[in-house]
Amino acid sequence: MSRARRALLVVGDVVTDVVARHRTPLAPATDTAAEIRTLPGGAGANAACWAARSGGEVRLLGRVGADAADWHERALRAAGVRPLFVRDAEAATATVIALVDASAERTFLTDSGAALRLSPADWSPGLLDGVARLHLSGYLFFAGPSRETALRALRDATEAGVPVSVDPASAGFLVALGADRFLVAVEGAEVLLPNADEARALTGRAEPERAAAELSRRFPLVVVTLGAAGALVAEDGAVTARVAAPPARPVDSTGAGDAFTGAFLAARLAGADPVRAAEAGCRAGAEAVTVVGGRPPAAPTDG
Repeated sequence: MSRARRALLVVGDVVTDVVARHRTPLAPATDTAAEIRTLPGGAGANAACWAARSGGEVRLLGRVGADAADWHERALRAAGVRPLFVRDAEAATATVIALVDASAERTFLTDSGAALRLSPADWSPGLLDGVARLHLSGYLFFAGPSRETALRALRDATEAGVPVSVDPASAGFLVALGADRFLVAVEGAEVLLPNADEARALTGRAEPERAAAELSRRFPLVVVTLGAAGALVAEDGAVTARVAAPPARPVDSTGAGDAFTGAFLAARLAGADPVRAAEAGCRAGAEAVTVVGGRPPAAPTDG
């Protein structure tokens, strides 16, 4: 590539989030009072927005349904992200219903819609022009077409000398796919960014420290997020740092991991070492849990 590399390219999911916050346990077969909002989301899109908050150039490749593409594009541009959308005339935009209880813990109901229909035809090595880092949302690896697309992007970035990071995205989907299959697919990535549940699913190790250390034998840098307990940094088969998270009063944990990922990658792009980048990620994650939805507070919440 002849042009200077400066941008972060995220390849991932763009989702319409329906966030339902209920203060009492769900009552089967009847009504449960809740505060419900429809917001722009998606692990890839959220991470891109948090990364763009630092002022760096961030691009997002994703497949969206024609039904909500304009709304999502406006939201991303307002957050400082350059959307590179493939519009799907057949499938609707991915939708997630996030059930958030009184402790701010969330449970997802996921309709992947157009997101996992991202196909190899939607990818081009030219998308790496000017790109210093590539980030792949792990959701891409859970369906055939999008997995093949992610594999091509990973291969092309590796050949071009562009470091790649991967967020495993979902412990439940990892179990369904199979840990070994996922690990083989993401081989060659420089950075793996699982949360504690995902690290356990990938290794079978109950302790996050042991899981982080084991994963760092396969990937040069592994950062395991621990929620309110912060994050672990692991390299060369050992945990090298434990980073604390700032205190926060949570209202919704949706997107906290995406916030960590975005801020971590932006810091790395700016030259921070892994520990400093993890500290930036923890600060963003602590802020994310204080707002409803997965985007930075300054991002728009309606169309």
